[in-house]
Order: sequence, then structure tokens, then C-alpha cells
Amino acid sequence: MAGHGFDTQGMAHCPFMPVFGAPSVMFVRGLGTELWDSGGKRYLDFLCGIAVTSLGHSNPAVARAIADQASTLLHVSNFFSNPVATETAVMLNELFHGATGQWGQTFFCNSGAEANEAAIKLARKFGGRGRHVVVSAFGSFHGRTLASLAATGQPAKHEPFQPMPEGFRHVAWGDLDELRAAIDPAVSAVLIEPIQGEGGVNPATVEYFRGIRELCDERGLLMIVDEVQTGFARTGKWFGFEHFGVVPDVVTLAKAMGNGMPVGACWARREVAAVFQPGDHGSTYSGTAIATAAVRAVISEMRAMDAPAVAVAKGARLRAALEAIPAVKEVRGLGLLLAVELGEGADAKAVYTTLLQRGLVTNAVTGTALRLAPPLTVSDAEIDEAVSMIREVLE
Repeated sequence: MAGHGFDTQGMAHCPFMPVFGAPSVMFVRGLGTELWDSGGKRYLDFLCGIAVTSLGHSNPAVARAIADQASTLLHVSNFFSNPVATETAVMLNELFHGATGQWGQTFFCNSGAEANEAAIKLARKFGGRGRHVVVSAFGSFHGRTLASLAATGQPAKHEPFQPMPEGFRHVAWGDLDELRAAIDPAVSAVLIEPIQGEGGVNPATVEYFRGIRELCDERGLLMIVDEVQTGFARTGKWFGFEHFGVVPDVVTLAKAMGNGMPVGACWARREVAAVFQPGDHGSTYSGTAIATAAVRAVISEMRAMDAPAVAVAKGARLRAALEAIPAVKEVRGLGLLLAVELGEGADAKAVYTTLLQRGLVTNAVTGTALRLAPPLTVSDAEIDEAVSMIREVLE
């Protein structure tokens, strides 16, 4: 941090809690797909803060919206309304109506974990006392708060925090028979991702998602779709569930909807949202003007550029170039959310580290796979440059 107004010479300890490990790079500036570190080195960002800056760093329209709102109205609490949150909720509802044919209602929050917390509480209120269990898949990721962590199907992440909250079950990803067997009268909802992001970029199948929808209809359960990583055009559709021809009851969102502004949302079909009453849920920063100004700008920009179509075209170019590299065993994912599988014996973390040194930001999403999630605004030349770096490192 030297040279940025911080005296690190006498600092005995890092000022941050040690939950992220030691950072290897300090980034000070970003523009589009490019980042620059504190030493002036340039990087291509093919991770986007984990699928967040989908319109690129320092997007002019989003930056202008935040700046204008910051000098107009930041926050007034939910005792009152503000026009920005209201307009943004209407715009979001229009997107969902286009995707589902349904009208619904939105709860704004600050993150994907909070969006999933809202969905879990909604499921419990919907089910009623004694019908509160949420079933999710092994390999899933739904957040780091206690309830969203309990819903996350990664037992190793639970261990330091046992006992976990009750009311969560996990079944094998993609196995409808196991899901059916896990449902008893205590279950109120199924929580599922269209693509398991943190689990390795594993897309669901049409049969799996349609089977879950049919099972939920048959048993009177809510189908909750976690679109935190897949939402907002990342996969080539506005929402990942659109690839499977199903209509969810509840959808959770965050990441790309603010392009870097911390914001999340839980949307539910109107008759499902109606089970919440005043006092059932809340957040000091729910629908604050500054955050929803960013969301409004993101939706407007994505509509103007036809973001889903862009993700399809750019994703096809990136996938084809990656598949042409001999050391790449498989490319999986949809749109611009892809995993590059390097195969048994590969060390994805070592590849990620070398790529970072060369100037390409990715991450090792599993021991043998890299995750790529560049901005939707990435240029063809930037795709070619990134693939060239990956080819060189793998060779």
C-alpha cells in the first residue's frame, strides 16, 4: 500500500480479518476489460470480480448514474419511498414478465447471500410451521451467512461453524430420483442454480430443471432459482432458467445487477410474495436510491446493447478458441460463464497463478478447471489476446 497515502512501515498487522488470504495484487484502476495494478502493470480481467462487472470497469453510464444520484438523494429508509427504487423494481418486473409471463414483486438487499436469506424466509412463511425444509444440491453455493451457508451443498464449509441452522437437506446434483426421495411433508422449497458457479461451472440440463418444476408442482413446493452468478445476460439469456423452459416461483439476484455496486434482489411471483406481511423481513438499505440507480443504469445499458445476444456471440467465439487448444479437455458453461477443464493431473491453481503473472485474471474454480467470466463488453481482440496467453501457458 506504500505510495497510496498509507504508512505501512510501522504496521504490525494486516488491517483486514484473515478471511480472504493474502492478496497477490493491488488493483488501482479499471476501464472496460482492463485493470492496472499499483505498479502500473496492465491486466485483462476475465473474471469480472466473479461475474460482477459485466458492463466493464468504470462503465460510463453506470458511473454517471451513481455520481448523479450521489448528489441528489442517497438514502431515506423504508418508512418512505423514492422514485429510483420504484422505477428500478418496475423495470426488473418487466424483465421477469418477459422471461416468465408472470408479474411479481421484488425485495432489494445488499448481496446474493441476503437475497437467498430472503428467499429462505419466504419459503418458511409459505410452508408454515413444521413445513420449513429447503432442499438444495451438493456442490451448490448460496452464500456465507449462516442460513445461506447451510443451504450451500459443501459440507467442508459447514464444519468450522457447526451446529448449522436446521431445515436444510442436500441431494446429488442432477439426480431427480434422489431429490424426489428427499421430499417429505416437512419440505417447503427446492433451491437450485441453473449453473453451479462455485461448484465448477456445471450447467443443469433441460430434463433436470423441468423435472424439478414438475416435482414442485406435484408436491406444492416453491421452486427457488439462484441466479446470483447467472442472472443479467451472463449465460446468453436474461436469466439462466430461460434455457430450460421453466417458470420459477422465486428468483435471487445480485452480482452483475449493480456492475460493482453492492446490491441484490429477491423476486417472487405476486401470489408467493403476498405471504410476506409488514415486519416479516427488512433491511436498512433495501431499495436505497444510490444502489438502485446503478441497477437502473445496468438494465438500460443491457437492453440497449441486447446483452443476451452479445453474450451468445462473444461466448461462442471464446469457446471455439479455447476448444482449439490441445491441452484443453473440455469447455463447459453457457454464454460468457465458462470453465476450462484441463483434465486429470492438471494443477489449475498453478495455471491461474502463471496467467496472473502474465497479465490475465481468471480463477481456479476446481483443482483442474479455470473459470472465465469476462465482461459482456469484451472485444474480439481481447478474447484473442486472452486465449493466446492461455495457450502459451498450457503449452
